[in-house]
Amino acid sequence: MVAVRKVGKYEVGRTIGEGNFAKVKFAQNTETGESVAMKVLDRSTIIKHKMVDQIKREISIMKLVRHPHVVRLNEVLASRTKIYIILEYITGGELFDKIVHHGRLSEAEARRYFQQLIDGVDYCHSKGVYHRDLKPENLLLDSQGNLKISDFGLRIKLLRTTCGTPNYVAPEVLSHKGYDGAVADVWSCGVILYVLMAGYLPFDELDLTTLYGKIEKADFSCPSWFPVGAKYLIQRILDPNPERRITIAEIREDEWFKKGYNPVRLPENEDVNLDDIDAVFDDPEENEVEEQCRSEDMGPLALNAFDLIILSQGLNLATLFDRGQNSMKYQTRFLSRKPAKVVLSSMEVVAQSMGFKTHIRNYKMRVEGLTADKAGLFSVMLEVFEVAPTFLMVDIQKASGDASEYLKFYKNFYSNLEEIIWKLPTESSKSRITSSRSRRR
Repeated sequence: MVAVRKVGKYEVGRTIGEGNFAKVKFAQNTETGESVAMKVLDRSTIIKHKMVDQIKREISIMKLVRHPHVVRLNEVLASRTKIYIILEYITGGELFDKIVHHGRLSEAEARRYFQQLIDGVDYCHSKGVYHRDLKPENLLLDSQGNLKISDFGLRIKLLRTTCGTPNYVAPEVLSHKGYDGAVADVWSCGVILYVLMAGYLPFDELDLTTLYGKIEKADFSCPSWFPVGAKYLIQRILDPNPERRITIAEIREDEWFKKGYNPVRLPENEDVNLDDIDAVFDDPEENEVEEQCRSEDMGPLALNAFDLIILSQGLNLATLFDRGQNSMKYQTRFLSRKPAKVVLSSMEVVAQSMGFKTHIRNYKMRVEGLTADKAGLFSVMLEVFEVAPTFLMVDIQKASGDASEYLKFYKNFYSNLEEIIWKLPTESSKSRITSSRSRRR
């Protein structure tokens, strides 16, 4: 087995997302220095599922979408076995993480994100593109704290990297009847607004039958701290009858929505070239990109400088290290000074003791099991990297299942790995050492 480290002009780094049919890797353009996200698709899988035409069509549409609040698709490359979709890399993380860290947002902040969400969604709808899986996990934040919608237009079944959560889905979609994608997206936007302002879901039941029943009836209530204007708008959005549901045009005229609203400035018409997409799908042999690989049996993949930059959120390398309970609650990676095989076997034992199945290949491990409600599949990808000759880093990513369930898994999993996790000395330990030295002097 080999691991690709360079694709054409792109230096390829660590995996930042992974599902059954696609991986997303951090990469950097060696000619411009630009950081990008590289979605990697297996060509044979696409052909097997007869999805070539659909994927080509949706990728072409997404390349034409140019909006400040939608993740941009830059170009498409291909090798003999892979298709590489080069996307804008967003540095601020998921909006979901912001809610997990800080709880509900202020009215002004929630409204600003909602305004940006509506702007991006409305623009894509005007191009005939519908998301169908809007939720905070698909909403990213850039370095300026502005919203960026990801996976717009790439919601074909083949590319679904999670089982999805029904909590954000419109009732007409759950009923498996015909539905209007634009109207269904509006419902999801309403659920997102509720979550931003409340810090929790309007529809949240472990039993799926009960959950579906509440969604179909729009059986929810707004907390007392919601302003009257926000309550009224959410009630108009979360109307179970899609024919009565408020439209985006009507949302834009709502008094609560319009407060402090600065409509986004759209870029001037760009001359977008689709030649790369045509070349990848219509004449693949003539346009294969060069790949440079390394052997996987040489040990864990060593992180390069680009990897360290993305992991350290700039050049603050201290964020690579755990610093206590709060860090454990949210970090999804840890360091170890144990041998790689010891780290893998320890994680395998812990995962299996938690009732999960494990699959190990080289220095990657997939953990799989049923969700807490037994209604779907929950899976996690773990990979061991070499940070320095005596340090290993384990990176953990949700592959499928709900994000909140993943946080519970990680906390339990992490707490049972104390024997292999390396931590920085605490500040109190440092002060005791300093004090001891002072007395000796």
